Amino acid sequence: MLPLIALFIAAFAFGTTEFVIAGVLPEVAQGLGVSIPTAGYLVSGYACGIAIGGPLLALATSKVPRKMLLLGLVIAFAIGQVACALAPDFTSMLVLRIAIAVAHGAYFGVAMVVAVGLVREDQRGVAVAVILSGLTVSNVIGVPAGTAIGSLWGWRATFWVMGALGIVAIIAMLALLPRTAGCATRPAGLAREVRVLGRQQVWTSLILMLMLMIGQFGLFTYITPTLLEVTGLDPSLIPWVLLLNGVGATIGVFLGGRLADWKLMPSLITMLFLQALMLAVIYAVSPYPVPMVIAIVIWGGLNFAIGAPIQTRILAWTADAANLASSLIPSGFNVGIALAASLGAAMLNAGYGYRSLPLAGTLAMLVAVVVALASQAWEWRSQATPPLPAAAE
Repeated sequence: MLPLIALFIAAFAFGTTEFVIAGVLPEVAQGLGVSIPTAGYLVSGYACGIAIGGPLLALATSKVPRKMLLLGLVIAFAIGQVACALAPDFTSMLVLRIAIAVAHGAYFGVAMVVAVGLVREDQRGVAVAVILSGLTVSNVIGVPAGTAIGSLWGWRATFWVMGALGIVAIIAMLALLPRTAGCATRPAGLAREVRVLGRQQVWTSLILMLMLMIGQFGLFTYITPTLLEVTGLDPSLIPWVLLLNGVGATIGVFLGGRLADWKLMPSLITMLFLQALMLAVIYAVSPYPVPMVIAIVIWGGLNFAIGAPIQTRILAWTADAANLASSLIPSGFNVGIALAASLGAAMLNAGYGYRSLPLAGTLAMLVAVVVALASQAWEWRSQATPPLPAAAE
């Protein structure tokens, strides 16, 4: 379990630096002499770096020993945070954020493959959940803490502290991660890496991931105005609702990991259907504060409970050539987030109110249920089994 803790610390660091920028965006904009909308490119640029650069870097470094690669990515993270703290202008800050995002995308893909290789087959879901929990805990603890530091001592202090967190992650990896981590499998060639993406279990799982993101971020992107305008919450209560949502998400990650190790596809299909129902419930109770808050917390838990088995399934069905597929996991999430935010914006611009957003999520989750059922039926008919990891030479 100790090696997983080292991987978790680095995941927490990457998650915090991705999301904390939203908490200090006005201060960053003022400090770099740009408008807040222009500073927003620091968010979208980061997402593009993960989605595009992460898979490319993972392929380019497929023959690098896994522990060395993970250490290199976290060292790049730490140096990048210090450089961001010293950034003289917006352009340099944007370039630095994109570079860190490329390391972020590669890190999560490699870390998940290493994590499942460190545990027994029946613990893969929990191993994935530990890495994924780095993102949820970063939202519950890292982002509020980073935002508070920025408010007290300025936004540059936030990045100095993030650099220090990177050093902690480096020390944890050096001390806790076995030298042989990830050495049980040999690198697959590019053709094989691409070929495994054609397995229906892989591409259907990526579809499920996109539907999940539409169900999550179609609403979450606009959760604050929804709670203010539809539910009528006092603005002072919004951070507490988001905190409860994050706590629910953290619990959901580990619940989903356990269910993935127990009965992956039946659990996944059930949770997808429950999430469709939950989004319909959110639509129904959105004008009522107490039921709405309860529904938001359960919805947050289900979002991340579903994510763990989807990722576990991708890793299981690409075990013989996991580099590209695993790096597509964070890419898929970020592409899904961008699509969900754009879909939500299109609905709002078309005149549909904030209350309509969970209905789009309900439809997306019902599509996911149909895809998951078809994939499972296909798998049963073919009697296919997940591949074994390619043995190291």
